[in-house]
Amino acid sequence: MLARSAMNRAAPEAQRPPGRPVRGTRRISAALAGLAASTRHELLTFDDPAASVGRAIPEPFLELAGACMRAAVERAPEVRRIVPRHALPHVAGAVRLPGRARLTDAIPFKMILVDRTVAAVPLDLELLYNGLLLIRDPVVVQALVRAHQASWDTGEELTAATAGPRGQLPPQLRPILEALLAGLTDETAAARLGMSGRTYSRRVGELLHALGTTSRFRAGAEAARRGWL
Repeated sequence: MLARSAMNRAAPEAQRPPGRPVRGTRRISAALAGLAASTRHELLTFDDPAASVGRAIPEPFLELAGACMRAAVERAPEVRRIVPRHALPHVAGAVRLPGRARLTDAIPFKMILVDRTVAAVPLDLELLYNGLLLIRDPVVVQALVRAHQASWDTGEELTAATAGPRGQLPPQLRPILEALLAGLTDETAAARLGMSGRTYSRRVGELLHALGTTSRFRAGAEAARRGWL
């Protein structure tokens, strides 16, 4: 009878999923805001800032996701971010945030892990915008902590020197900046620069990452502050 009772209690636990999928822009935004608000002690991330370049992600979502991440970083005394080496041109702004960051050859997936109690992993492992899995199962969370620690131990410290000079605008992005400042539509700018609309959009994304912003409206002010005009 005792064994049967124990098995009956264990059955619901075995059926409980380790994570809860979240889909839809509104719900994903709410989940990210909740993670930021709940951060108290530690924030661990795998992040690839280059992953969203050229993707059709609405700018308001990028703005909100960036604001949530900055809020979480500022709340947590311990912050450790890991980014892949290929994203180095897009992480100049990361060295200005609190906490530490390291470069690795690759990351296994994108991840946000708060206080070693809850993690958010994209359903496609790349973009939170496409849906995420909120994980609270302690075993899975600890496995993610170990995965992060293993990458951290082999990573290279990211410093201002590693990220490269912030005072230089990559030559291929100069025409893109000028087109944005001129107020040209994407179609007109792409035609004048002799490139496809897809290529132009990708270059705009690269420029915004280089400027450390997701807003085209703030790009001009940030470029002026850096002396790029």
